[in-house]
Amino acid sequence: MVSLSFKEITERLRIIEFPNIDVVIGIGTGGVPAATMVAYHLDAELLVMTLNYRDEENNPRYNKPKLLEKANWDLEGKRILLVDDVSVSGKTMEAALEQLKGLNVKTCAMKGRANYVLFPEIKDCVKWPWKP
Repeated sequence: MVSLSFKEITERLRIIEFPNIDVVIGIGTGGVPAATMVAYHLDAELLVMTLNYRDEENNPRYNKPKLLEKANWDLEGKRILLVDDVSVSGKTMEAALEQLKGLNVKTCAMKGRANYVLFPEIKDCVKWPWKP
């Protein structure tokens, strides 16, 4: 398992060239701390999409990612960055993108697959600084 610190994540955020972003949407629950850091770094509004697929032990809870709470956001014309901590299979990110269909959305993950990946070199599990 690889341990990452807030300092390491912040340093990586500084070197990634993100486009101009109006709104960061964190995929809850795991992506909320990551999205908070990204939104702060980009000086962007932060929203949370409550979507869940896996439990605390990383086992699938449902057959597919499930939207737990429908949001009524006005995002027309906004530049959106969708953020999750990990996107390996891509199922949760794809389900979130489906909710944002037709909008200007880029994706970001701390590790895994996305338009912007902070730690593409990490293949192991990560001990995030926000998890006990």
